[in-house]
Amino acid sequence: MDWQTMIFQFLGGLGLFLFAIKFMGDGLQKAAGDRLREILDRFTTNPLMGVLVGIVVTVLIQSSSGTTVITVGLVSAGFMTLRQAIGVIMGANIGTTVTAFIIGFDVGAYSYPIMALGAVLLFFFKKNTIQNIGQILFGFAGLFIGLEMMGDGMKPLRDWDAFIDLTVNFSDHPILGVIAGTLFTVVVQSSSATVGILQGLYSEGLIPLGGALPVLFGDNIGTTITAVLASLGASITARRAAASHVLFNIIGSIIFLLILPLFTNYVEWISGVLNLEEKMQIAFAHGTFNVINTIIQLPFVGVLAYIVTKIVPGEDESIEYAPKHLDLSLIEQSPSIALGQAKQEVVRMGEFAVKGLQESMDFLFTGDKKHVTMTVQLEDAINNLDRVTTDYLVELSKESLSETDSKLHHSLFQNIRDIERVGDHFENLVELIQSKEMNRVKFSEEAYEELKEMYEFVLDTVSLSVLALDKQSKEFAREVISKEDRIDELERVLRKRHIYRLNNGECSGSAGIIYADIISNLERIGDHAVNIAETILEENHPFGAI
Repeated sequence: MDWQTMIFQFLGGLGLFLFAIKFMGDGLQKAAGDRLREILDRFTTNPLMGVLVGIVVTVLIQSSSGTTVITVGLVSAGFMTLRQAIGVIMGANIGTTVTAFIIGFDVGAYSYPIMALGAVLLFFFKKNTIQNIGQILFGFAGLFIGLEMMGDGMKPLRDWDAFIDLTVNFSDHPILGVIAGTLFTVVVQSSSATVGILQGLYSEGLIPLGGALPVLFGDNIGTTITAVLASLGASITARRAAASHVLFNIIGSIIFLLILPLFTNYVEWISGVLNLEEKMQIAFAHGTFNVINTIIQLPFVGVLAYIVTKIVPGEDESIEYAPKHLDLSLIEQSPSIALGQAKQEVVRMGEFAVKGLQESMDFLFTGDKKHVTMTVQLEDAINNLDRVTTDYLVELSKESLSETDSKLHHSLFQNIRDIERVGDHFENLVELIQSKEMNRVKFSEEAYEELKEMYEFVLDTVSLSVLALDKQSKEFAREVISKEDRIDELERVLRKRHIYRLNNGECSGSAGIIYADIISNLERIGDHAVNIAETILEENHPFGAI
C-alpha cells in the first residue's frame, strides 16, 4: 500500500473540498445581497420562524457553522433572544443537509466542464452578478473534484484488514463511531466535509450502514466546535447559545443511538423504495436525523434555554442593539407621537454613549479587557441606532408637523450626529489606552489623578446633556453649557502640567503623546455634550453649535 500517495491525495482532496464549499458559499452569499444578518435579525420573531430562517441562511452560505457563528454574534449583541437563537441553530442543522443531497446527485462526470464554465464567468466578465454565478459554479464543481480525489485516495483501504475491523467495530460499538465522527469534524471544522467523506466511504463499500450512521451522529456533534470557539470571550448569552447547539446535537444523537436498529431499517427501506444510490442514502439519513431531531426538541426550546442557563450560570449585561421605541405605523397615524418615540430612541443612544464613556474610563483605571468588549458593543449599538433612527426621522419628515415639532425634528438629527461622534471618541479613547498597554507606557500617579478628574467631569456633563434632552429641560441645558468653560480650562491646565513634566523628565515622550490625545478626545466629547444642550436652548446658533 502506497501510504504517501494515499495520504497526499486524501489531504489534497480534502483541502480542495473545503476551499470549494467556502468559495461556493461566498458566491451564494454575495448573490443573496449579503443581507444575512438583517434577515436573521428581522424574521426570527419566534423559535419556529428561527428554524425556517436558519434553514434558508444555511442553504445560502452552505455552512451551518457560519450561520451559528452569526447567530452567536447577534445574541451577544442583543439582537436576538436565546430562545430565538436556539430555533435558528435547529434550522441550521437542517439547512446543512442540503450539501449532502447535492453530493448525492452523481454529477461528478460533469464537474470539469462546470468548473471551466465557472472560470470563464469569473475571469472574462466584469459584471458582479455574472462573477457571483461563476464563483458558485466553480465552487460547486470543485466540491465534486475534491470528493473524487478523496475517494481515490481512500480506495486502497478496502484491502487493509485493520481498517475493515475498525469499521465493523463501529457497527458493533456505535459509541466508537460517534466519537470518531465527532473528533474528525472537530479537526476539519466542517460537518459537510466529514459527511461527504462518509458518503465516499459508504459508496466504496468501506463502511457498513450500521457503522456509518453513528459516525454521522458524531459529525453533527463535532460541528458545534466552531460556535463554541466563536462564543469564547463573548457574552454569557452568546455562550449559552453555543451550549444549546452542543446540547441539541448530543440529545439528538442519544435518541437516535437508542433507536439505531429501527433507524437503520428505515434507511434501508427508504433506499429500496426510492432506489437510492449509496451517497444519497447517507444524505437521506442525515436529513431525517436533523428534521426529526428538530421536530422532537422544538416544543422544548424553553427547557433547553433553562438547562443551558444552569450550565452557563451568571448574570449577563446584554445590550439591545435593535430599536425599542420606533413604530412605523405611528408615522402616518400620529406623527407627533412618532416624533416622541424617535426622541426616546435618541435618548437611548445618549445613554449608550454615557455608558461607553464610563467603560473606557474603567478600562484606563483597571486594565480589565471586559471593558473593551463592552465599548465595542456600545459603539456598534450607537451606530445601528444612528442608522435606523435617522431613516425613521427621514420618513417622518414627509408628514405634516407643527412648528414646535419641526424644531424638535431638526434638533434630533443634530443630536444623533453629536451622540454618534461621542461614540467615536470613546472608541478612540479605548484604542489609545490599548496602545498604552501594548507599548508598556507608564503614567505617573499625578497624570492618573488629572485624567480621573477630567474624565469624571466630562462624564457628568454628557450625562446631564442626555438628561436635558430627555426632559427637554432648558435648566439642565444651561447647566451643561456652564460646564464648557471648566472643560476647556481643565484641558489647558492639564496640557501645561504635562509640558512641565516633560521638561523635568518626569514623563516620557510616548506617555505624553497618549496623555495629550486622551484629554483632547475628552474635550471634544464635552463639546458635543454642549451641542446637544444648545439645540434645546437654540442659543448662539439656530441649529446648535458646530
